[in-house]
Amino acid sequence: MADVPSGGGEEPVFGPPVVRGGRIGAAGVFVGRTRELGELRGEIGRAGLGARGEKRARVLLVAGRPGVGRTALAVRLAEDVAGDYPDGQVFLRMTTPDGDPVRAGHAARAVDRALGRTREPGHRRALLVLDDVQHADQLDGLIPDAPGSLVVVTSDGPLPGVPDVRPCTLGGLDTPAAVELLAHTIGSTRVTCDPRAAETLVQEIGGHPTALRLVAAWLVARPTLSVADAAARLRAVPAEPPATTGAEPPRATAQGELLRSFRLVHDDLPPTAARILRLLVLAPAGTVDAQVASALAGCSVAAAQSTLDDFVAGALLTPGPETGPELPPQYRLPGCFGPLLRGLLESRDRPEEIRLARARMLERTVRLLLTCGAALAERRLPDDGPRSLSFDSRGTAVAWLRSRQPALLAAARTAVADGDLDTLARRLIAAEVQALQAVGAGTAAEQYELHGLVLDVAERRGLDREKAAALINLGDLDAVAGRSDRALERYRAALDAARACDDQEAEGRVLEALGGTYQERRDPQRATDWYGRALALRQERGETEHEARLHGRIGALLTYDGRYGHALREWRAAAGAYRRLGDLAGQARALTEAARVQEYAGYPEDALRSCRDALYWARKAGERRLEGAILLRLADTLDRLGDPSGAAAQRAAADRLLTAPVNAPATAPANAPLNPPAAGASPAEN
Repeated sequence: MADVPSGGGEEPVFGPPVVRGGRIGAAGVFVGRTRELGELRGEIGRAGLGARGEKRARVLLVAGRPGVGRTALAVRLAEDVAGDYPDGQVFLRMTTPDGDPVRAGHAARAVDRALGRTREPGHRRALLVLDDVQHADQLDGLIPDAPGSLVVVTSDGPLPGVPDVRPCTLGGLDTPAAVELLAHTIGSTRVTCDPRAAETLVQEIGGHPTALRLVAAWLVARPTLSVADAAARLRAVPAEPPATTGAEPPRATAQGELLRSFRLVHDDLPPTAARILRLLVLAPAGTVDAQVASALAGCSVAAAQSTLDDFVAGALLTPGPETGPELPPQYRLPGCFGPLLRGLLESRDRPEEIRLARARMLERTVRLLLTCGAALAERRLPDDGPRSLSFDSRGTAVAWLRSRQPALLAAARTAVADGDLDTLARRLIAAEVQALQAVGAGTAAEQYELHGLVLDVAERRGLDREKAAALINLGDLDAVAGRSDRALERYRAALDAARACDDQEAEGRVLEALGGTYQERRDPQRATDWYGRALALRQERGETEHEARLHGRIGALLTYDGRYGHALREWRAAAGAYRRLGDLAGQARALTEAARVQEYAGYPEDALRSCRDALYWARKAGERRLEGAILLRLADTLDRLGDPSGAAAQRAAADRLLTAPVNAPATAPANAPLNPPAAGASPAEN
């Protein structure tokens, strides 16, 4: 889903929204909320009005604190009415795994891709569920101007700025529904044996669905305890949150009933399992697998997997994104548990232990990325690592990288933000970029963010060489995406950094990149100037390969600008540089371009001689397709010189070369030179 916006100088957007197209289906058990569902269905029938009174899609808002079931209610409603929206249904999470809001423009593009454009917008009947919206600005451009569509939004509270919306505010479940949910988890027998105790328990929890699931799962694991015992144990848990070093934002503050239930479950865990649970809050993007848990806890992967399975059974983790049968499963840490775990971690674990756990996790991530990169490149690493760090095939490595991408990006952000793990952060980012480049297309946005993180570290540490490299990479990605203004800005900053550390290799790259960008902007004069500066630097360093290429680029620009004399000198210089390199094919190509310039300038006889010289070197190089292309140019030149029979002979020879099998013997064309150009003469003078 990640992409880099094109044009307009728009900032790239990262942390792609989670989109689910097709028919939206509710997951898990859904109980109660009959009144709320009725209210929401009644709202659907009213025509939606925009800020200026125009008709648009109806917007419904489900508001409530995290963990009260607002997403479950929105998805249940969508499932019930999906048949009325034949043009598609989309579930879109409007908060990134790091807790940041997804920008409206990125979300709108994601919706467009999911729904397609099969109908005119005003006639579309589509259903959107926009989950966890943090502020009204996120809805800009997302609400269709189509009265037949429906948008269901979930949020912590009202969204000022969204007109004509009456929020459906959720609290706890009513007692009958909460008892039903409890019975579904622990079994109806235990509830039937003491129905009053069941009611007492759900009232103690305030009907909070997540808190109730926690306590119910805790009871399932303790078959000798009664429901009354659970209510008594819960009543004894203090409701005050543990002290933390920093205040949580208002949206993350936990309700007392959730806090008490969570503390009951956590404090009853074995010490090792409780420590692993606390450390899971360090997992990037709230996504956990056995490798992450193993590294955080410093235990085996098998032991970590067993503990994660216990956490899922205990309603402490939920299944994460699908990874396929060839990869280990992923799990999500519910967002409402984050503040609770952070408080417990800070109050019960030493800072140095927390830092060591984070470093172990990042080091494990580096090793996984290196192994993934090797599998993507289809090369073997030494067989001295554990089996759990290997990939059976390139396809498995691609699947792992794609499924872990949000967490991998979050790991890189975490390493950079720490400030004391810069060496580890640089290794992690380098391994991740290498793996993404091996995948190829579709990873530009991720690479852009990673190079931006490298730039942050380089600027913080005063590393001019790495700063220059990061800026060049960012400029290259900007240029590919068509953001030439931003690319020029990046390249000029990179030039300053390269010169500050006397990195002439980086300086040469930047000078050439500046020339290329101006060439893309159709500014041949500036492009020629920057290519000329790069050429002077490469000549000073004796880098003949770069020199040959730059002579060719300058020659092409001068040809385009109609400056044929200067262009011819550049192409001859390029041919000479390729000759010194022993690159016969490059020499032949440069001579062919010289012939083109001579023909444009009105000197077909000179062009003919240059073509024949090029043909000689192409044949010496064994480049059959190049030889055929030169023969076609030679034929065109002979036509202009009034030799149609000679031109026909060259075209026939070119046809034989271009259509014959690769290993077929070459056939000498008519009028082809049998001897090399005279020694000491310039290519076009023989």
